[in-house]
Amino acid sequence: MMKLHWSPKSPYVRKVMICLEELNALERVQLVRSVAAMTKPNAQIMIDNPLSKIPTLVLDDGSGLFDSVVICEYLNDLMSGGLFPQSSSQKWACLRWHAFGDGILDALILWRNERERQNPSANLINSFEFKVLSSLDMLECESALLEQSNFHIGVISIVCALGYLDYRFAALNWAGRAPKLNAWYLKIKQRPSLSNTEPVDG
Repeated sequence: MMKLHWSPKSPYVRKVMICLEELNALERVQLVRSVAAMTKPNAQIMIDNPLSKIPTLVLDDGSGLFDSVVICEYLNDLMSGGLFPQSSSQKWACLRWHAFGDGILDALILWRNERERQNPSANLINSFEFKVLSSLDMLECESALLEQSNFHIGVISIVCALGYLDYRFAALNWAGRAPKLNAWYLKIKQRPSLSNTEPVDG
């Protein structure tokens, strides 16, 4: 059985968990609760991933796969899924949203790490906020395209970014800035694989 270094708080882990649910592959993976802190490398994770990052998927032969981009595509291929469109008409829009969602998450995590420092940099905080708000403005303009899209890894990535905004940046009130995007998000988050994987403390 494969092993997944996992946490209920990580948006990148959430991407993998959504894929596992969508591909009906949860029973093929053992979940191992793992804490990956930037300042405290985890020796158990490092056995499988020297970068000490989650998610890390350990295959049946003991080799490790990382990060979420690679793991999600591996699982999709393993289960002959349809989360990565192959036709050129859908493929590049899907991969763009996949990268866009992950890029928003990268900015949010750096923003959160900076604001938790004893002496955070106002310039960095302002820069992260500006990038995230600009990204929301673009997604607001693309909300009709998201509405029309099939469910694939690009949509999953955008949903995980918006879910992380709700979880860690509630005071930002992003829904008020992007009402059409929020209307789409409120509908799609009812999908079982999404509602079952919302980030939680504990």
